[in-house]
Amino acid sequence: MNTQRVVPVVVFLHRGDFPTKLSLGGDAGTYLDFRFLAYAIPRIPAREHFESPNLVARLNLPNMAYAPEEKLEVYAQAMRGLTTLEPDPERRIKYLDFIDIYAAPDENERIVYRQRSPEEVAKMTRFAERFMDKGREEGIGQGEARMLLRLLTLKFGPLPEPVPTRIESADADTLLRWSERVLTADHLDEVFEA
Repeated sequence: MNTQRVVPVVVFLHRGDFPTKLSLGGDAGTYLDFRFLAYAIPRIPAREHFESPNLVARLNLPNMAYAPEEKLEVYAQAMRGLTTLEPDPERRIKYLDFIDIYAAPDENERIVYRQRSPEEVAKMTRFAERFMDKGREEGIGQGEARMLLRLLTLKFGPLPEPVPTRIESADADTLLRWSERVLTADHLDEVFEA
């Protein structure tokens, strides 16, 4: 790969001391021994990144340095960063958990946050509900496809290769129509007739 230089960087999320070098090897000897650049997020002032356009910085605000009385503001800025900087719904859900885990707001803090940031709470609630509804619909569709595959296998034996692929890519209405046909079909082809 023609790599001439490697700069190892280690990001630390937790407060406290940490190593500044790493030695890899075994009883026979050390095979790799190096120092790395240490980036200690808990030593970075959170306030300096409240308006950052960098999603990683905004998500990590709860891991940065701040006074206890700033906790809700840090949490709010991390959530605001998530809602404004991350368009992907699946990542939003994942990062929402990340913020919650590292900020660890208690129930009273959540109540105060909801009172102070009702628009953001409403936006995230609507988003989460839509995402959960979509996930539930996808789960139902997957269940319907699995059920149809099972019924076809029980009635007609092992299925030829294009059948499972066709079923897994079908929409809910098509799966329902095919499932109804299983009851009266004498041959596999009759299930999929137009």
